[in-house]
Amino acid sequence: MNSTYSFLLENDLFLAILITLLSLLIGSFLNVVILRFPVMMFRSWKQDCLEMDTTLPKHPAIDDLSKPFNLLKPDSHCPKCQAPVRAWQNIPVLSWVLLRGKCAGCGTRISLRYPAVEIATAALSTALLLVYPWGWQLAAMLVFTWLLISMSVIDIDHQILPDTMTLSLLWLGLLVNSQGLFTDLESAVYGAVAGYMALWSVFWIFKLVTGKDGMGYGDFKLLAALGAWLGVQSLPLIILLSSVVGAVVGIAGIMILGRDKNVPIPFGPYLATAGWIAALWGNDITEWYLGRF
Repeated sequence: MNSTYSFLLENDLFLAILITLLSLLIGSFLNVVILRFPVMMFRSWKQDCLEMDTTLPKHPAIDDLSKPFNLLKPDSHCPKCQAPVRAWQNIPVLSWVLLRGKCAGCGTRISLRYPAVEIATAALSTALLLVYPWGWQLAAMLVFTWLLISMSVIDIDHQILPDTMTLSLLWLGLLVNSQGLFTDLESAVYGAVAGYMALWSVFWIFKLVTGKDGMGYGDFKLLAALGAWLGVQSLPLIILLSSVVGAVVGIAGIMILGRDKNVPIPFGPYLATAGWIAALWGNDITEWYLGRF
């Protein structure tokens, strides 16, 4: 190896020829990139535009863009009769119980989803106290937990993980670990990169083999965010836990509920669950596993 390196340094003409030939090969590939990559983008954009009307869910706020619709407006109301939700009707869990799970105006059933999410948020937030004492770590973990819950439910409903949430979680993870809150910054950066690349590689291998998309890009970003929070050392455990839980739930859904195996299953909730478990007990689980095996 050293003799080859010395030979190249001592033979300027041979080195020049080698670099020229290599550059010609690279230039040929760049021509392919320059020609095809814009066309690939245009094709994707055109397909998105053609499918837009049929893929968007039916919702009055989507159909009518003239009225404001954000986290603050319009005020909470019944989607059926449009009756406003009064203050006493908006008390977490208790109001649902007092109303017997029905709208006070028209009697339309209120989904159990609302109290379930409220209870889950309270339970998971409180569970953080088992590991984290009061301080910056706990405050950061609360935000971490709330974002994971939001993304999980959105993914279950629509099979999307919004960039606003995944990327915010990623950058926040790097920010808190710039002060070494959960891991050192180097591990956080490598965790973000490795987390994204791990699922990105699986996605493309699966696509090349089957011609189908195995998961969404939001999953890459979510695992990258978990790596940014918990460090590169946490990724094997997160991937293992999420894969096992996802496989068990998927198989159970097919065998017990008769779910069509061709219907996509959102992977985000499994990643979020695994990431949350790793945040609380990752070190204990790893030490237990290494101790047994």
